[in-house]
Amino acid sequence: MNKLPYLKPNDKIAIVATARKISAEELAFAIKILKAWGLQPVLGKNIYAIENQFAGSDAQRAEDLQWAINDDSIKAILIARGGYGTVRIVDAVDFTKLKTTPKFIIGYSDVTVLHSHIHTHIGAPTLHATMPINFDKNTEAVESLRKCLFGENISYQFETHSLNKTGKAKGVLVGGNLSLLYALSGTASDIDTRGKILFLEDLDEYLYHIDRMMLNLKRSGKLANLKALVIGGFTDMKDNTVPFGKTAEQIILDAVKEYNYPVCFNFPAGHIDRNLALCFGKEVSLKINNTNCSLSF
Repeated sequence: MNKLPYLKPNDKIAIVATARKISAEELAFAIKILKAWGLQPVLGKNIYAIENQFAGSDAQRAEDLQWAINDDSIKAILIARGGYGTVRIVDAVDFTKLKTTPKFIIGYSDVTVLHSHIHTHIGAPTLHATMPINFDKNTEAVESLRKCLFGENISYQFETHSLNKTGKAKGVLVGGNLSLLYALSGTASDIDTRGKILFLEDLDEYLYHIDRMMLNLKRSGKLANLKALVIGGFTDMKDNTVPFGKTAEQIILDAVKEYNYPVCFNFPAGHIDRNLALCFGKEVSLKINNTNCSLSF
């Protein structure tokens, strides 16, 4: 896609909930920030609906996302929070309009379902970034989202890691939450990673689960032909009484040890407060050496 759907002052940005329920109190701070950026936040009509743990029924959540995609006055779509539930509605939503009228869909974690589905079927860019529920956690994460939305140049510098495989790469960035990519494997939302730079992050998983999911990516060919691999936060990992014997980072490195592309760990994105925004579907430049690392787009 040649033109990215950057925002300008007075543009409308929708907030919809595709998964877990959310309250007006939880959205208040994010709405204040968006208005300070000169944007007009508009809420989906069902955003405060409740059905058990979900933000309303599947039909209500799909309706709000479809409205935000179809409404030409809406220039970007913020997903209110993660949790679980987006996979329940993805097949009920028609994303076709994003081909002719692209608009950023923004979020992480459960929103990986949308990132992967849109990249596979539409090719439109999306933003892996902090969500309204987290806007009060880290000012740098929120500012990185603002820069991405308004088309400012992005160049992240981050610390090296002892397990990194050094090198340089350019390629289209894709990925998201490892557990979600694993869950989407073999479905209509499965992602094509060939010739891409793949980003992965995860939260609250047993180490043997990480091993199983990385082997799935490897056996399905998703790791063989990457330009590079970028690993974000693997936060709050768990182990069994009998230790697995490797960290999450060591498990990941073992899965890609036979490949020649660069690999970097501890990129500041994922289920961490400093969750820096990434533009999926856009070409990025990655540099990894023994003293510092950078990613720019």
